[in-house]
Amino acid sequence: MGNSWDFLTLGILFTTALFSGCRIDMHVQPRQNPLSRSDFFADQRSERPPVEGTIARGELREDSYLYTGKIGNNPGDYMPFPVTKEVLARGRERYNIYCAPCHSMLGDGKGFIPSRGFSRMPPSYHIPRLQKAPLGYFYDVITNGFGIMPDYAAQISPPDRWNIVAYVRALQLSQNATKADVPEGQNIPSTPPAFRGQFGSGATLPTIDTTPTPPTEEHK
Repeated sequence: MGNSWDFLTLGILFTTALFSGCRIDMHVQPRQNPLSRSDFFADQRSERPPVEGTIARGELREDSYLYTGKIGNNPGDYMPFPVTKEVLARGRERYNIYCAPCHSMLGDGKGFIPSRGFSRMPPSYHIPRLQKAPLGYFYDVITNGFGIMPDYAAQISPPDRWNIVAYVRALQLSQNATKADVPEGQNIPSTPPAFRGQFGSGATLPTIDTTPTPPTEEHK
C-alpha cells in the first residue's frame, strides 16, 4: 500500500513540475481585434494608417503620363509606348468587351445598349470634336468616366486603357480613310475572303481559304 501511495505521489509531483514549465503567455497576450477601440493611441483607433509616403509594391507609378494621360492638367496627344499590331489587337479585344456594347463596334454610338432604350446615345467617335480630341482625353474618360458613362478604372488596367485608345484612333482613321491612305498593292475595296466547304453553323466558324487568288477585273 505504501509503495502505491509513493508512486501516486511521485506521479502528481512529476505532472505538477511538467506543467509548471508550460506558460501560455503568447496565447493570452494583449491584442486588438480589427477596428476595435484602443486607448494607446490618441485617435483611439487600433488600426493604424500607412506611414505617410508609403507606396505599395508595384504601385510606384513613376511615369505619371502612363497612369493619367495628362501633362500637367492638360491631356497629352501621344502614346506612352509604341503602337504595334499586337497593341491594336489587344485594344480591339478590350474595346469589344467593354466599349462596343454602348459605342458599337464601329464607334458610331449605336451600340446594343442604346438600341434598347438607354437614356442617352453616346457620341460618335467620328464627329469633328472627338476626331480632334487628344489621346489623353480618351484615356482620362476611360479612367474617370464622363457624364453618364461610369469609370472603368477597376475593370481595365492602365496599359489596356492605352491599347483601347490606340484602337479608337484606328477606328477613326478607318472610317475617314482616303485612297491615298491605302498601302500600295492593297485592293479597294479589299477582296472578300473565300471559304472552304460549308459556312459555319453559328456554333462553328467557317474555314477561310488561304489559297491566293488572282484579282478580278474589278480590283485590277
